[in-house]
Amino acid sequence: MLKKINWKLIFYCFSWIVCLSGVVVLMSFISVKKDKQKCTDLKVMLPGNNNFIEREEVDRILLGNSGTLVGRNLENINIHNLENVLKANPFIEYAKVFADMDGVIHVDIRQRKPLIRIINMANVNFYIDENGFKIPMSDNYTARVLVANGLIDEDFSGNVDTLSSQLAKDLFRTAKFIRQDTLWNDQVEQLYVSLKGDIEIVPRVGDHKIILGTADSLETKFRNLLVFYKKAIPKVGWDTYKSINLKYANQIICERNIIDSTAISTATIKAAIDSTLASKPDSTTN
Repeated sequence: MLKKINWKLIFYCFSWIVCLSGVVVLMSFISVKKDKQKCTDLKVMLPGNNNFIEREEVDRILLGNSGTLVGRNLENINIHNLENVLKANPFIEYAKVFADMDGVIHVDIRQRKPLIRIINMANVNFYIDENGFKIPMSDNYTARVLVANGLIDEDFSGNVDTLSSQLAKDLFRTAKFIRQDTLWNDQVEQLYVSLKGDIEIVPRVGDHKIILGTADSLETKFRNLLVFYKKAIPKVGWDTYKSINLKYANQIICERNIIDSTAISTATIKAAIDSTLASKPDSTTN
């Protein structure tokens, strides 16, 4: 009978029981020590260049919710509640609060990053952040981001919210595309929504407007615009056209600046001037 007993298995089971018991005792010891530990310091991490919320504001939020933290027993501090009150701030995207064995409470915060500033038809200003959420303006900080105005009917309640209209989603997609390209990020100064509901681009260089339409086929539209800038503008100059229309597939329709009452002409420039950018040859009509 003794020969059939798996002593190796029994040894392993016994070892696991001993280790588990040791962990339980150690955790109990740590828990008791932590409960008796007082908060010795408060460290707040606010990485990034956005200053929507400063360290002083974080301190005011924590003080208003839980009172003075330093000097209090950790067992009397609701860490989970501190996290929730920080996350309720519209400028905070992420918050993590924890205490270490030395009694130091750590607060890690990630602020929201604005992508575009919207001025709607009611003259209400708000941002759309990089995740597509509407957030309010700040009294402490004005972000240097792309601005969109005009016939924008997207409402804003003052609280963090998702986008409700297709136009606002198109503005968000357009701004995100522009931000990711250094050339267009430098060239595009503003977005404007016309009475027809078209998204228009106001460039920094050139006395013309660029009619984008919607946010569909953005890569193709901006590729065609780049070809136009490289091939046509050097021949005619930056101020020749008052509008450059990118709405239609594989072509750019341009309207010349008015010289006199009869001097209006339209130029249609096929896409694909360059073999690396498109597949059709040039054709220009004045």
